[in-house]
Amino acid sequence: MDLSERKYVGAIDQGTTSTRFVVFDRLGRIITMHQLEHKQFYPAPGLVEHDPLEIRDRTFEAITGALKKGGIDPGELAAIGITNQRETTVAWNPKTGQPYCNAIVWQDTRTGELCRELAVNGDMDCYRSKVGLPLASYFSGPKMKWMLDNVTGLKDAARRGELYFGNIDSWLIWWLTGEFVTDVTNASRTMLMNLKTLNWDSDMLEVFGVEPAMLPRICSSSEVYGTTSVEGVFGRDIPVSGDLGDQQAALFGQACFGVGQAKNTYGTGCFMLKNTGEHLVESKSGLLTTVGYKIGDEPAVYALEGSVAIGGSLVQWVRDNLGLIKESREIEDLARTVADNGGIYFVPAFSGLFAPHWRSDARGLLIGLTHFINKGHIARAVLEATAFQTKEIFEAMEKDSGIKLSSLKVDGGMVRNELLMQFQADVLGVDVIRPAVTETTVLGAAYAAGFAVGFWSSLDEMTANWSVDKEWHPAMPEGYRNEIYTGWKKAVQRTYGWLG
Repeated sequence: MDLSERKYVGAIDQGTTSTRFVVFDRLGRIITMHQLEHKQFYPAPGLVEHDPLEIRDRTFEAITGALKKGGIDPGELAAIGITNQRETTVAWNPKTGQPYCNAIVWQDTRTGELCRELAVNGDMDCYRSKVGLPLASYFSGPKMKWMLDNVTGLKDAARRGELYFGNIDSWLIWWLTGEFVTDVTNASRTMLMNLKTLNWDSDMLEVFGVEPAMLPRICSSSEVYGTTSVEGVFGRDIPVSGDLGDQQAALFGQACFGVGQAKNTYGTGCFMLKNTGEHLVESKSGLLTTVGYKIGDEPAVYALEGSVAIGGSLVQWVRDNLGLIKESREIEDLARTVADNGGIYFVPAFSGLFAPHWRSDARGLLIGLTHFINKGHIARAVLEATAFQTKEIFEAMEKDSGIKLSSLKVDGGMVRNELLMQFQADVLGVDVIRPAVTETTVLGAAYAAGFAVGFWSSLDEMTANWSVDKEWHPAMPEGYRNEIYTGWKKAVQRTYGWLG
């Protein structure tokens, strides 16, 4: 079957709490999908792990489930893309395929002290000019060094040439195709890739004690890496040709191809990215400089990013740990039982604070409590925390880039919460725009894969598929906006220095 007869592109979306396989048509519409959760392991406070083999198995099950639901023959797929939770690090034996330990998840904080030890003269930004990132437990490089230093037998395995390190994209592509690769967006989150050369940096490898043979080959985000070879999943050769870290995939899926365009994804965490074109902008405001995407042999497109560790996962925490709601979607109705937050603020610094603060010594805080407060106020403060954290990043992004944002494209699971979206528009003072297809992360992976094989012929074709579902316009008086934001910043200051 040639390309003209292939109707669809499939994409794997391997996230922090679940994995799904989604099939799209040429207009970027979802034809079928299947989603499966995987376990979260919390061996100690601040530690978060996943079982790589469970993630592999859930991925294959999601693929077969989606194809079966949609009645789609694998031969109708022109290509397959992948998008993944970034920075989550796997170490495995390439001869057996067995992981040496659980994957260390991006939220995990065990490398905090290690990062402080590696800081030259105490400067956590000492490597930022090379890699665009501060020293933080968030990134893959420190996780790799921790594994080498603490997982029994790992250094011996490395000496035998039996150690591969990779983010989840590399782990899954290896199982799908046998190729050991990653793309520039995932590589840019390791602290090991030089942002200017787009190659592994020898100085950074030395810092973290990693050898080049342990690392995947760095590719573009849109090219053919290999073809499927998994018995019983596809049963035939299909190009695997798109690879983007989840937030860069959302930037691509939102068609933010122009300089200055930005999106915010509301998922487990919240992540705002702004396209800065071929210009690498070094942040002075606590943001990250990262690769936005790279298409084939074309120059890389860079982005500024602000990362919030706790977004939708705070709603899950309120559901699972406090029992205030039975389903995550109930948070909106509960929050609507009150007119405002009653003067309380919830700062969810469960794993410290990410951008623009980068305070690993911070911990979560609920402040302003009085006898007046009820569970409705807590629900409201939970939602407002996401919006306030986004505003901090929004302001930093405008300061770094010198470009005022007149609107913000949004996507992710939380954008179905209309109370949150209106509050977001109110505190930002700009329009918030939700696209017709909100699953832009997995759509971006599909676009990258399809573009590599000619299923989509141009960026303009993908842009034409994008359409507005709903817009929210700011309606909050400026004076009140400033008042409540001042309260938020005061609450954030109170979280500093809890550890250490």
